[in-house]
Amino acid sequence: MNSDNDLQIAGDILEVPHLLQPPREHPATVAEFVGLARSIAADRAQWAHLVRYDATTRWYHRLRTGPGYEVWLLSWVPGQSSGRHDHGRSSGVLTVLEGTLTERTGRGTRALAAGAQRVFAPGYVHEVVNDALEPAVSLHVYHPGLSEMPMHTSPYCEARPVTA
Repeated sequence: MNSDNDLQIAGDILEVPHLLQPPREHPATVAEFVGLARSIAADRAQWAHLVRYDATTRWYHRLRTGPGYEVWLLSWVPGQSSGRHDHGRSSGVLTVLEGTLTERTGRGTRALAAGAQRVFAPGYVHEVVNDALEPAVSLHVYHPGLSEMPMHTSPYCEARPVTA
């Protein structure tokens, strides 16, 4: 008859190297890109000293590149806007580092406070604006690296139900 006492494990059960994958040097999945953005956001020493504010145009700085991706740091003074745009064939992760930004899409408006993240697919149309009275800083990860940012001038189109 078998009982729980009959079960014995040989060796250290935590030693399972054949089941563990070595950590990647660079992110390759959406979750890893989100994690990269979070780790950079948490390390203020990596980015805070680089931030500049420009009242005439949005300021941006390429913070890092890797195989097939880029990380950008942007600052926003009150009233600055990206304009309605998409990111071509690039997917992205937007992370608000300081302040509050507003994202406008065809589905509505969303306030993004410090710590908020948005993940978007290629062709995602939005506008990001600093509607607040204080400056803001954001981090943007693009995969593949940003090669185009088409601007959109027509109003957002809302899907409407078809009636017979």
